[in-house]
Amino acid sequence: MTEQTDPIISTLRLRIGQEEAHYGGNLVEGARVLKFFGDIVTEVAIITDGDEGLFVGYDKVEFLAPVYTGDFLEITGTVTRIGTTSRTVQLEARKVISSRYDQTPSGADVLDEPVVVVRAVGTTVVPKAHSRGPRGKG
Repeated sequence: MTEQTDPIISTLRLRIGQEEAHYGGNLVEGARVLKFFGDIVTEVAIITDGDEGLFVGYDKVEFLAPVYTGDFLEITGTVTRIGTTSRTVQLEARKVISSRYDQTPSGADVLDEPVVVVRAVGTTVVPKAHSRGPRGKG
């Protein structure tokens, strides 16, 4: 793999819909955020190798704050290590808008400071036979 100077970052911003409520009080299950982390890691593999790769696991996952329906999340993945076939990605989901259904049926607040709701480190592998080279070229 060639020397990488620019950081490789993937970002996804989305609203958690009512259909995502899993527990009472419109609470969303933590696994929903892990699905989004999977999407980020897939994009990273496409950026680095032109292939979706295989998400092989998490080194660490921290659930730090609740996520509710109506919240807006910004999910970011930053590549921290590029091995021969593996890529390590630091993942973070931040709540940037918080639903306020306690005030009105459609209430929401833009947060002055995003709240980190989930943090993780994940690893993806792109088999050599599938890699099309750095940044998906080749």
